Amino acid sequence: MDESAYTQAMMTIAQSFEVIAALVLVAGLILSFVLAVRVYGSSRDGKATYQILRRTFGGVLLLGLEILVAGDLIRTVAIAPTMDNVVVLGLIVLIRTFLSFSLEIEIEGVPPWRRAFVSGATVIKNAATSTTGA
Repeated sequence: MDESAYTQAMMTIAQSFEVIAALVLVAGLILSFVLAVRVYGSSRDGKATYQILRRTFGGVLLLGLEILVAGDLIRTVAIAPTMDNVVVLGLIVLIRTFLSFSLEIEIEGVPPWRRAFVSGATVIKNAATSTTGA
């Protein structure tokens, strides 16, 4: 595989991660609303409905951020590992990490370092489990 074919393949993979992240966000928004409607339908409790919507969509946002970081890593490391690109990647990862921590604190109520590691997928699973009682 020559360099241009390799670069094109890695660019396609990085773009695929971005598309997957967008799909996760759209599907997650729909799932969040479906779960919120189920909670409201069974409890008529607006506060519980809001909490489920918030927790579920917060988890979706975390998962989407994790996928986007993976795409950025592939793009920077595999395609153009220049010092400028690495610095930009570092800033992107720093900003997304800050956003992830902020979302986790908002969702869970405690800083991530005060509890076990929780990914976006775990938050979504926990929110879905709490609505079904499974």
